[in-house]
Amino acid sequence: MFGSIARRYDLANHVLSCGFDFLWRNRAAELIAGWNPKKVVDLAAGTGDLTLALQKALPHSDIVAADFSEEMLAIAKAKGVKNVVVADALALPFGNRFFDCLAIAFGLRNIKDRSAALREMARVLNDNGHLLIMEFSLPRISILRAIYRFYLHRLIPVLGSLLTGKKSAYDYLGDSIEEFPEGETMLRLIESNGFRKASAEPLSGGIVTIYTAEGSGGSPSRHGD
Repeated sequence: MFGSIARRYDLANHVLSCGFDFLWRNRAAELIAGWNPKKVVDLAAGTGDLTLALQKALPHSDIVAADFSEEMLAIAKAKGVKNVVVADALALPFGNRFFDCLAIAFGLRNIKDRSAALREMARVLNDNGHLLIMEFSLPRISILRAIYRFYLHRLIPVLGSLLTGKKSAYDYLGDSIEEFPEGETMLRLIESNGFRKASAEPLSGGIVTIYTAEGSGGSPSRHGD
């Protein structure tokens, strides 16, 4: 599915998010730069927009863009991403505790076994490293949630079809956002699979949430899992 929309993926993202995707990525890159990691992996990197933001924010760090879609990574490389690796999020081709930071933007939602994926992320992250997950979520304010759901289920599939020719991909988008865990449920999921001190930062009224956490560090999690 992702390979089939790769060539029009960036355009669709920018149009369907009304340009807010630039702000979301910049916020993620700002948070990661504040941790000053030396080795970073952008997992489910897609066409590399977050990786490029990280390359700009961390010019002296080693940053890897990893994704299962060769078509997506080819576009990322053409856009200037320096280091790309074709990888399965459930069996990453990296050693234990290899990275100081792992970021995954709008990718965890597409992995069926999220607990296994989080455990694999914890494996490749050093004990004092940082995790950043950026994902779509549903606004908490009821009127905003209703408007967003109408846009998500009625308008995005039509617009996505016009932009990419693949309506099914954008029907899937809305369904996957609805069923994805968020808030405290997501924090517990993160901490029960190898991380600690998980926290959430909603963006754009809760349309997107950034979750951050630290590596195991030998300490108990916030929730005591």
